[in-house]
Amino acid sequence: MGMSVTISAATEQDAEQIFRLQYLCFQSEAALYANYRIDPLVQTLDSVREEVAADCVFVARLGEEVVGSVRGWVTEDGAASIGKLCVHPRLQGHGIGARLLRAAESALVEERGAKRFRLHTGHRSEGNLRLYRRVGYQTVGTAEGTDGVPMIILEKPAETYATTA
Repeated sequence: MGMSVTISAATEQDAEQIFRLQYLCFQSEAALYANYRIDPLVQTLDSVREEVAADCVFVARLGEEVVGSVRGWVTEDGAASIGKLCVHPRLQGHGIGARLLRAAESALVEERGAKRFRLHTGHRSEGNLRLYRRVGYQTVGTAEGTDGVPMIILEKPAETYATTA
């Protein structure tokens, strides 16, 4: 019998696995933009540790292995910013990313009072855009990332998180 993937809040002990997974997962994004200096690839382990301690961070586990993660925090305007969603390449396409998003959205509303959700992805990241639109996000603008990648900004009201669960 195979193991199932579980979603849970990240702990300090998960930081190193999240760091390694993020580096693996964002290689395809870096290749898509021919830019290996994108933010997820240059983030330090200490910075990941700080995010795990301060932000709303969830992981997907297959046994003891962290195979997915997502982070979220509430900004001054009451929006929950969601970022660095990643799922191990061998497990993509099985709904793990959507489950991680739902977990983060739920916690950000219930524990941190988020009024809406905001995230961004590169303009060429069609798979990401399909997922985000499928779970209710709509394009609200564009921006240039600190790494120079053109980004699409998407949002949805917090009330809709329950309908995507």
